[in-house]
Amino acid sequence: MLYFGITFVVMLAVIVLMAVGVIFGRKAIKGSCGGANNGDCVCVEKCDKRKKLDAEAAEAASH
Repeated sequence: MLYFGITFVVMLAVIVLMAVGVIFGRKAIKGSCGGANNGDCVCVEKCDKRKKLDAEAAEAASH
């Protein structure tokens, strides 16, 4: 029962710390552009790899 109590307190502390981070409005984690678009990570058009994956998924769904 002691281990359960310790585990519960530790998990509760982690949840509280995450909530404090959200409350103080830290910036969300954003994906990397890999240097594309001069550092502007807002993609207007899908990359070639994504287009290929979408086409393969559409083809698989049509069969």
